[in-house]
Amino acid sequence: MSKKEQHSFSSVLSINPYKNTYVSAVATSLNVTTSPTYSKEQYVISYLNTKSFINSHIVISKNIPDEDLYDAIYNKAYDELGLDQAIMYQIEYIETYNSLDQDNRSFHVFIIDPLLVNDVFKNAVEKIKYIDYIIPSPLLLKSLYSREIIQDSGVHCFIYFQENDTFITIYNNKEFVYTKSINYSFLQMHERFCEIYGEMVEYEDFIRFLSNEDLKTTNNSYKTDIIKLYKEIFANINDILTYVKRALDIDKIDCIYIDTQLHTVTKIDEMAEVELSIKSSSFDFDYGLKSEDNHIDHFHYLMQIYATIPENERYECNFTTYHRPPKFTQRDSGRAILLAVASLVLAFIYPVSYWTLTYAQSLQYKLLEEEYQNVHNIKITREATIKSKEAEKESVSNLLAQAQQEYVDKKNTLIKIHDVKVNYPMKANLLQILTKEFNSYDVKLETAFYSEAEKTDKSEASKEFKFGLVSSSDKKITDMIKYLTKTYEGKFHFSINEISYKIEEKLYFGELKVNLL
Repeated sequence: MSKKEQHSFSSVLSINPYKNTYVSAVATSLNVTTSPTYSKEQYVISYLNTKSFINSHIVISKNIPDEDLYDAIYNKAYDELGLDQAIMYQIEYIETYNSLDQDNRSFHVFIIDPLLVNDVFKNAVEKIKYIDYIIPSPLLLKSLYSREIIQDSGVHCFIYFQENDTFITIYNNKEFVYTKSINYSFLQMHERFCEIYGEMVEYEDFIRFLSNEDLKTTNNSYKTDIIKLYKEIFANINDILTYVKRALDIDKIDCIYIDTQLHTVTKIDEMAEVELSIKSSSFDFDYGLKSEDNHIDHFHYLMQIYATIPENERYECNFTTYHRPPKFTQRDSGRAILLAVASLVLAFIYPVSYWTLTYAQSLQYKLLEEEYQNVHNIKITREATIKSKEAEKESVSNLLAQAQQEYVDKKNTLIKIHDVKVNYPMKANLLQILTKEFNSYDVKLETAFYSEAEKTDKSEASKEFKFGLVSSSDKKITDMIKYLTKTYEGKFHFSINEISYKIEEKLYFGELKVNLL
């Protein structure tokens, strides 16, 4: 939805199709509604749980033009993922730009069976008729970065427990890189708890305990087995994070954001920090929205702010098939009615317009004749004025010639100064190029020196840069030097004598020499 479209709506309605909950927002105020209705003035957004769709990574050649890109991704998804050829899946994708592949483009693809979409949103569509946007739930988290609610750029892990699904999602440098549904939704947690506890417990009692009891202080008989369940969950999460770090070449997870669909007394983020040894926080972000209700699912907040951010600051991945009715002028019936009305109007306009034009012509002739007399008098007066101004012009022209000569002299002086101060951009351009390459390998620049050896009779002056490099990994420095040597072969010579490691700073240091050939 473009900015122009956003401003044409008076409210935003967010839907949780799995719990049949609806939240309406006007300006910054949120209100839970139990009886949503159809309105042309409201924008409607919803989401799909992670377990509802297939998520994968696909690589496409850069030689494929944009108009053929969807077909290429569609065909490759069927081939590589072994999709059922009898089902016409809905496939949406987002492009990732953190790859150094010179020949291919990388995409995250999201695949879903249309019948599942119809089943999930059947009740909602019966009430409100259309849904403008249906997005995969992990992509909603992009709004936290677009709105600068989370300003840090590290590797962040999001874990969210819901009744029908629990997912793990990874963002690296504010971009989506991975998601996975785990088998610990509240319904699945209830089943597993009953196994551990050894007898059947009502689901409502289980949810009531999770919501109202603090594991630190409660004496409830469920406490020990709930703790066992949480430890099992965090052990499973730890295995997934270990795999993700190895598969995506991630050094560490900087922060975990973990929360639940329920309002819970127990601080799950504190448990996560202890069990996973990673800094953890809840989803209690400052969304900039207010509500009189005690607790609203965090996903409603995410959908509300996602609906209001510009297209270029969010992921465009829309699975909706419930589009709002087109405007009257865009419908076939509307065009037919407008054409019939236009024909009737034209039939009456022709005779009236013919008489009007004849009368207008005679009136115009009289007006022009009077205007001619006025213009002739003005002409005589202006001719006398022109002769006087021509004499003044000759005098001013002489002064202008003198000023132009002074301008030329000053211009020549400024050109000489410009040649001395500006036309030597070699060092600045090279620094810009190399700094960009350092950043792409997460290598920081600590110092930079430039020197020139004196010319001899037979050789040019030797020009050399020395860069002090700092990195968290010596591999990043060596990989970067290999890449620079290959890329700029014949232009520069790169050398480094030693890469040292400082234990107290836990960083690698080295001095890179760059000689201009």
